[in-house]
Amino acid sequence: MDRFRAAARRYPLVVATFAVGAVALVLTLLGFDTVTAWFVSLFALAVAAREGWSMIRSLVGGHVGLDVLAITAIVATVAVGEYWASLVIVLMLSGGEALEDLASVRAQRELNALLTRVPQVAHRIADDGEIEDISADEVAVGDRLLLRPAELVPVDAELLSPAGDFDESSLTGESMPVEKSTGEQVLSGSINGATAVEVRATAVASDSQYQRIVELVREASQSKAPLVRLADRYALPFTIVSLAIAGAAWWMSGDPVRFAEVLVVATPCPLLIAAPVAFMAGMSSAAKLGIVIKDAGTLEKLSRARTVAFDKTGTLTHGRPEVVGVQPADSLSSDRLLQLVGSAERYSSHVLAQSLIAATSDRGLELIDADDAREVATNGVRAELDGHVVMAGKPGWVADHASGVQRLTLESGEAAVYVAVDGRFAGTITLRDRMREEAPATLDALSGLGVRKTIMLTGDVRQTAQAVADELGIEEVHAECLPADKVEVVRAATPRPVVMVGDGVNDAPVLAAADVGIAMGARGSTAASESADVVILLDDLSRVARAVSIGHRTVAIALQSIWLGIIISVGLMFVAAFGYLPAIVGATLQEVVDLIAILGALRAVRAGAAPLPHGAKYGLRAPQTVEGAG
Repeated sequence: MDRFRAAARRYPLVVATFAVGAVALVLTLLGFDTVTAWFVSLFALAVAAREGWSMIRSLVGGHVGLDVLAITAIVATVAVGEYWASLVIVLMLSGGEALEDLASVRAQRELNALLTRVPQVAHRIADDGEIEDISADEVAVGDRLLLRPAELVPVDAELLSPAGDFDESSLTGESMPVEKSTGEQVLSGSINGATAVEVRATAVASDSQYQRIVELVREASQSKAPLVRLADRYALPFTIVSLAIAGAAWWMSGDPVRFAEVLVVATPCPLLIAAPVAFMAGMSSAAKLGIVIKDAGTLEKLSRARTVAFDKTGTLTHGRPEVVGVQPADSLSSDRLLQLVGSAERYSSHVLAQSLIAATSDRGLELIDADDAREVATNGVRAELDGHVVMAGKPGWVADHASGVQRLTLESGEAAVYVAVDGRFAGTITLRDRMREEAPATLDALSGLGVRKTIMLTGDVRQTAQAVADELGIEEVHAECLPADKVEVVRAATPRPVVMVGDGVNDAPVLAAADVGIAMGARGSTAASESADVVILLDDLSRVARAVSIGHRTVAIALQSIWLGIIISVGLMFVAAFGYLPAIVGATLQEVVDLIAILGALRAVRAGAAPLPHGAKYGLRAPQTVEGAG
């Protein structure tokens, strides 16, 4: 009952049409044929008047839709007494609109079930030391705030604690953690490291970096042009052909009923139904593969994508540092050096510690318990392991306590941990944000799907960005970009449509500004996911190419179904024009045409199974469904 009430509130015209049909059927069975005729006819004309007003406004705006033919058919069938046919047309008209809306609502519901908004809460420290939880909007300039480990910074602030590590990758694209000391600026939207710190607010929430990004998202979203329905592109020629055949039939026969009989089978029900059904099926297919597409129009734009822009950190790369080199400088083996460092880093809160521990475990090395261990803030960690004193951290600090330290020449995007054992330099361990393994195959598949240009947009330094771009064959690189810079680049990019792929808070405005924004939502920012048109719920870049492929396949199926409906309808119009198809028979056959168009459109439910161009050759993984999605 609750679902019925919700449906009635959201789709009142569909529910009203069924109700009128049920009442009319009862009246007919009771013998009140005249009352039935008036009842149904008045309802159909009321709907025609309502839709006619909307049609007039569209015509004034220079847009001709399929509603023109549907309204003409309703009026014509009522005029010649074929009121049951008029009711069928009303049902198809309202049903097509409801299906389009239902597809969008369903996708949004699936997204909301899997993504939640990061709470914007601040922990204010009172003068007496008490901590009070308040909304970020209540923070005033000068307030002392506590940031707990891994918490989002609610407002722009300055650091009061001696030191802190902050993940700014979602804001700037910098993949490595940023170390800050007392007095340095901390940006809202960045993430605190593994140690609680104190900060002092330097701006209220509305003036902070995070809020400026939100405002950019709002402006970019409002600047998007409305999409014209796929089927409406065929409206004008189909309407002209239909009215010409109907008019010719009336003129040749001299019978106005012939005009209505032609229009009954000319009603654009297949056009109104086929595209929404295909799009809903395509969106369902995508959702099963972990790709949430928020509205049907996005599928059409994906099918025509010609330019794809990528963020770097967390999108083309994994977004987390990994060990790429172990360089012993003493008699230690590389495994032993990594084992000692990984064991020592268990006692560190530094953001690189987890990467070092993970690398140790990945090599199958056993972590050693320390007899004594302590972290030296902003410098490194000291631990006693197996009778050896191990120091791991910054080169200057290690050099102060050990001899023979040799500095590495690092490539862009790399970081190094220097190691000393028993007062002697023991080597270095290099970390870097690795490129995603599926990135080359994804770009190749996109090229096979009609994408002519790829762009990299990143807040990272140019040297790091260019190295990744060269490896992937991306020719156009825009580095050291602020969120507003990314928006400007995407707005000016050609050829269009332009697809933007990103994952961080700093990508939210450009995702909203692009013709299609795709958010890597598995580990990325909720702000990015909410401003995007497509959200990929798996940590798999190849799903970007899969989404474009689903767009291609879905639109192709929708067009096939539309053309099939047009061809059959035109054939029936000629039959009706010569008087061989009474209106009630034509209405019945029209339902058969609708069924054929719907069954054809439902083939899009397997759109995600279509092979990607060069997918097998370049090793793209087969699509896996997501449990509970779809």
